Amino acid sequence: MRLVTWNVNSLTVRLPRVLELLAQHRPDVAFLQETKSAPEAFPHAALAEAGYRAVDHSGGRWAGVAILAREGLGLADVARGLPGEPDALEARWIEATVDGLRAASVYVPNGRVVGSEFYAAKLEFLARAAERVATLREAGPLALAGDLNVCPTDLDVYDPVAFVGETHVTPEERAALARILDAGLVDTYRSLHPDEPGFTWWDYRQGHFHRGLGLRIDHILLSEELAAGLQS
Repeated sequence: MRLVTWNVNSLTVRLPRVLELLAQHRPDVAFLQETKSAPEAFPHAALAEAGYRAVDHSGGRWAGVAILAREGLGLADVARGLPGEPDALEARWIEATVDGLRAASVYVPNGRVVGSEFYAAKLEFLARAAERVATLREAGPLALAGDLNVCPTDLDVYDPVAFVGETHVTPEERAALARILDAGLVDTYRSLHPDEPGFTWWDYRQGHFHRGLGLRIDHILLSEELAAGLQS
């Protein structure tokens, strides 16, 4: 099964590129975040024409997550929202079962400033995610993917010294992500590429993409039995 994840930062704006990705790579499941779509405006028809069924948890101008499944795989048992999350209106978590696989698309809060109320809410969200993962793992195979807004180690940061004291890299955030993994998931990229940074986010305002200056904050996490069959 081929899985992809993408923080699209507005599905309305990125829809042509999303359709291009689906046509070129034909993933079985696509996890989208920051769709920024009102529920009634989510582009189900365009995705269906491309051969994909979609379920979404849409909150309007901000956040929003979705799961796309290739036609014929089945898409059922949808659950919107993370039990116990700090703000259910932010639309940051959705689950569905695709061809027997429980899939969750997640957009973890940024945290903004260490020590702020937003940072506390981020840690709370990650704690609730770890609890939910533990519950889901008891039921069967699981794929959790999305923008987790945490760099697991210094290898995932282009300049660790420059980020000391900033969000995404604090010991508390890393420990919170580790608890999600400890609930029975594998960091797929790091499993396949133990020594390569593999950045997923770059500051476009400073040309960091072209300079190779990024962070690895987007992840696909799989239960151990699925991770055993990983291929790059």
